[in-house]
Amino acid sequence: MSTDNDTLARRFLAAFDTKNADELAAYLHPDVVFLNYGDDEVHGREAVVRLWKGVFTNFEQVRFEVVHQAVNGEVVIAEQIHGLALPGRPLAPVRNMAVYEFQDGQIIAWRDYTNPDHARKLLAG
Repeated sequence: MSTDNDTLARRFLAAFDTKNADELAAYLHPDVVFLNYGDDEVHGREAVVRLWKGVFTNFEQVRFEVVHQAVNGEVVIAEQIHGLALPGRPLAPVRNMAVYEFQDGQIIAWRDYTNPDHARKLLAG
């Protein structure tokens, strides 16, 4: 039984709250390409999961939420708030736009767009 891309994208985002990068793997195509604005592309499911394991290790809290989401076939565009907190710091509400391209029920391309300078200021408190 397949699930629509709107639901898949929302479930994927909710999985971040667990801070368990292995839970993200089921949503990612083996050949996924992840681009976080300002960073180099990350290629492949294992590399993306490894990257998020490092992120989850560094942050005390991770709370992602969808503000608005639009779906057009295999493409999902989502306005999000990435709530991130370094140890001993308050939760920083980092605004983000995400684009997910699905293939066979998994994310094959994922692009996050945010202002990295503003995010660093929020994280610093």
